Amino acid sequence: MTKSKFRVIYDELAQLIQSGEYAPKQSLPSENELAETYQTSRETIRKALKLLSEHGYIQKIRGKGSVVLDISRIDFPISGLVSFRELAKKMGTRAETDVVKLVKIQSTSFLNEVLELSQTEEIWELHRVRSIDGEKIILDKDYLVVDAIPTLPKKACEKSIYAYIEKELGLSISFAKKEITVEPPTKEDRALLDLEGYDMIVVVKSQVYLEDTTLFQYTESRHRPDKFRFVDFARRH
Repeated sequence: MTKSKFRVIYDELAQLIQSGEYAPKQSLPSENELAETYQTSRETIRKALKLLSEHGYIQKIRGKGSVVLDISRIDFPISGLVSFRELAKKMGTRAETDVVKLVKIQSTSFLNEVLELSQTEEIWELHRVRSIDGEKIILDKDYLVVDAIPTLPKKACEKSIYAYIEKELGLSISFAKKEITVEPPTKEDRALLDLEGYDMIVVVKSQVYLEDTTLFQYTESRHRPDKFRFVDFARRH
C-alpha cells in the first residue's frame, strides 16, 4: 500500500528530528519552504505538521512557526496521578504497551506490608513494558487487591487500568504515596528493557488509594534514567 504524500513527509521530518538534524527549540522551515522542498501543496505540508504536533515532535508557536520539542526526555509529574496512557496521548503511535504478565496470586508477606493487608488475599500481579519510539524504557509492576478490583481485562491493561477502574468499575481514584529511588537494574529489568550501557534505573514506588481511602494498588515503575525528567511544583508557605 502506497503511503500518502503527507505521511511520507511526516516520516522524513520525524526521522530528521529523531536524528538531531533539527534540534530542540529550533524552528522547522516555513510551510512555503517545505512545500517547495517536497514539491507539494501547503495543505499537504499542514497535514504532515499536524501529525508531527499530535505525536509530540513539534509545537506551533505564533511568530516562530513549528518549533521542535525535546523528544529525548518526557516530563513525568511526581505529585500527580497520571497514567502512562495519558502521557502517551501526546506521542501518538510513538508509545506502546506490552502486557507481559497478568495473573492472580496469593499475597506474600511483602505485599501484605505494602498493601497494608491483615491477612493473605488474592492479588492481581500485572507487569507491563512501555516502549517509546521502539525502545523499551519502562517496566511497570502493579499489584492490585482483587477484593477492590474484581475484574481486570488484558485489553484494559494494554490501554489504561485507571480509565477502566474509573469508567467501567465506577470507582474514584483519589491519591497516592510515592517514593523515588535509584537502584541497580535487576535481571528482570535487563531481560525486559533496553538497558545496554545503563547501570542504574529510577524506581517510583506508589501506594494508590480510592476515594474512600482504600489502599488498592502498589506499583513499582522502573524507568531508564535518560528518558525522563521528574518534575513537580512546590510553594513556600
